[in-house]
Amino acid sequence: MNFGIIIQARLGSTRLPRKILKEFYGGKTLLETVISNLQKVSGAKIIVATSVNPNNDELNSFLKDRGITVFRGSEDDVLSRFIGAAEANGIDGIVRICSDNPFLDWHGVADLIEKAKTSEADYIGYRINDTPSIKTHFGFWGEFVTLNALKRVAATTDEKPAHEHVTIHIYTHPNEYKCEWIECPSFLQGRNDIRLTVDNLEDFENAQKAYSTLYEANHNFGLEDVVKYIDSNEDLRESMKQMIENNQK
Repeated sequence: MNFGIIIQARLGSTRLPRKILKEFYGGKTLLETVISNLQKVSGAKIIVATSVNPNNDELNSFLKDRGITVFRGSEDDVLSRFIGAAEANGIDGIVRICSDNPFLDWHGVADLIEKAKTSEADYIGYRINDTPSIKTHFGFWGEFVTLNALKRVAATTDEKPAHEHVTIHIYTHPNEYKCEWIECPSFLQGRNDIRLTVDNLEDFENAQKAYSTLYEANHNFGLEDVVKYIDSNEDLRESMKQMIENNQK
């Protein structure tokens, strides 16, 4: 199986337009921060999958100027965009990443790939509190899916959520697709008060402050360091709690 990391990205965010090209830390944009993190995964082939909408022309140029592979597909049918990105780059084992998660655990991405190498699963995801991590606000984990499974979804359903959310049809139909789960770390189980995915300006500012503090203390900070920092900052915890309540998934 040929593995690749496909990052879902576009500039048309309604709550915080162009958020992934906003400077995040050390002169790097939010998207560059995510990509730099993923480049730590050994042998990682990274593709950014955006849409053909002209408002993503700037993103396309930005990435190509930096030597990052870009694929452009449907704006609304993200499932077909992922299929096209994988086929165009010779990938049949996909790690799907959202572009607005600067605290993504690259170790977790590497673990997904290692598990997939010896698995026959259509889908491998992280699970926390008995919930797929992709449906939470943490922003720490990616998910693995095979190209074949995505093609099966495209061929069997026209339901909008399946084409918009890429993998949701797979893990909600475990009788039709083989799904495997990795339990998230025990120190995070039971927690539902952490939000480090970036959706709006308050999220961005919270993540930016946390990242700069943690990175300056330790360039190789991990998830336990992130949790300790959050727990030591009452204002941050309250802000996250409010954002979670306002943005239920």
